[in-house]
Amino acid sequence: MAGLTTLCLSESESCSDSPSSTSTVLSHGDADLNGEEKTCAVCGDRATGYHFHAMTCEGCKGFFRRSVIKGVQFTCPFTSSCTITKAKRRQCQACRYQKCLAAGMRKDMIMSDEALRLRRKLRDRKQKQEQSPKEEPDKGAGLTMEQEQLIEILSEAHQKNFDSSFSQFTHYQPPVRLYIHSVRPWGAQNGACSLSPEDYLESYPEEVLPDVFSMLPIFADLSTFMIQQVIQFAKAIPAFRILPIDDQISLLKGTTLEICQIQFNTIFNEETKVWECGQHCYTVQDGALAGLQQIYLEPLLKFHVSLRKLKLHEAEYVLLQALVLFSPDQVDVVQREEIDQTQEKIALTLKSYIDQRHPLPEGRSLYAKLLLLLTELRTLKVENTRQILHIQDLRSMTPLLSEIIS
Repeated sequence: MAGLTTLCLSESESCSDSPSSTSTVLSHGDADLNGEEKTCAVCGDRATGYHFHAMTCEGCKGFFRRSVIKGVQFTCPFTSSCTITKAKRRQCQACRYQKCLAAGMRKDMIMSDEALRLRRKLRDRKQKQEQSPKEEPDKGAGLTMEQEQLIEILSEAHQKNFDSSFSQFTHYQPPVRLYIHSVRPWGAQNGACSLSPEDYLESYPEEVLPDVFSMLPIFADLSTFMIQQVIQFAKAIPAFRILPIDDQISLLKGTTLEICQIQFNTIFNEETKVWECGQHCYTVQDGALAGLQQIYLEPLLKFHVSLRKLKLHEAEYVLLQALVLFSPDQVDVVQREEIDQTQEKIALTLKSYIDQRHPLPEGRSLYAKLLLLLTELRTLKVENTRQILHIQDLRSMTPLLSEIIS
């Protein structure tokens, strides 16, 4: 299992080929500082900059994008070793595509059509603003261009790195549990908590007592799965990637468990009180069978019900995750001022989005409710960490979780 430092260092430039991406901003143009013309790493033509993580020409950039989006499977009619030059690059698509990959071009950096449309919209708006600089901005017109771009970046990072269908989690095997039909499980009576986890276990005769840690293996796997997604989400945010690696690790250690809960809320069913993870469904009872205690599980359920009732948009969920991630109060961070400024921008964007997209009177107190829930979430994380530290088997099952809470 890769450690936190390894995951942070690997693929450190995993964001889309957008105007705000670090690689595009730092590599704009077709010549270096000495005036030397750059050449395409694929065909040798004049390069126009970094595209999908490699210095290429416009022709190879377009070819790679079209190939990935269409999902075409190319086959070389020869020996898969064709020479790719500016003159011959059209003769063998298979070898040209393989050379794109060999040059470092990355499929995961290709933006979706929806993200491209939003980027074009932002460019058009910027051009109009530049053409009429004397006009006073309409304060009621909506979000600023910078705020919309921030939402675009965060949404792209979330969509690429959060598997809401949990399709990548299907290979994990569900636990085998002992069911006694004469005993009602916790929470099964009229949808309410009729028995606490402790009462649920005490209701069994000693000789048929179920294993309290029967859900522990899948809980460990699920925790690791979610933590890895949060790390990838953070790495896809340019403002996070430019921080020193030690600051990145400090932020992840301090906030990952909270961000996991925000992501879990997007798949929480308020009516059934169930987390619907694709083909698998989990309840607070499953948490009890993983060894977690009622003092944590009951407030956790209350938190998810409260947050789900607010009916947040996807943009608000991703802004909330980023707001938690950029926490300047983490003990070991060095660039505290930069992190604080980023968090302030995110907070203002979230407030502006709520003001624009939620009608009164509901929208009036929504931002304040979110801040209160974030305070509750911080308390939940402290209790969750305390309980995890007491489950020795869990820390040995998932070293990544152990590193996060260390």
